Amino acid sequence: MENKTFGIVTFAILIEGIITYVNQFLVQESFCWQMALSLALGIIVAVAYKLDLPSYFNLESDIPYVGCILTGILLSRGSNYVFDLIKKLLNT
Repeated sequence: MENKTFGIVTFAILIEGIITYVNQFLVQESFCWQMALSLALGIIVAVAYKLDLPSYFNLESDIPYVGCILTGILLSRGSNYVFDLIKKLLNT
């Protein structure tokens, strides 16, 4: 049960990150090169190293690389998000 709870929290953080990026780039139509670079680097690193957080929760997608891309979005949000998530996962 706890593993599913952390999975839900993880996806909530991912969705918040996606909403933030959509708001910045599409709604406000304001290009922020730091956010764009962070997003690109996060996805590139996750795909290059096959980092797939959803697979940790035994969630497999039929779409190749979607787990890596979602993990890259999480990575792009910064070390505070990732550190808090890892800390919670390790305390299970």
